[in-house]
Amino acid sequence: AIVESFFHSMKAELVHQRMFENEIDLVAHIIEYIEFYNRDRLHSSLGYQSPSEYEKLAA
Repeated sequence: AIVESFFHSMKAELVHQRMFENEIDLVAHIIEYIEFYNRDRLHSSLGYQSPSEYEKLAA
């Protein structure tokens, strides 16, 4: 369920929002999105905090 949620978010926020010039451009944007998702994106399961904020408060 977690992976399905991630792919849904990625498609809605990245893939369906733009056209990519080529496969290299697509891969670069996916990598940027994964970094954003894992560091800065607010997650409802974390009380609408980013993972970085959540880790700082939990430490």
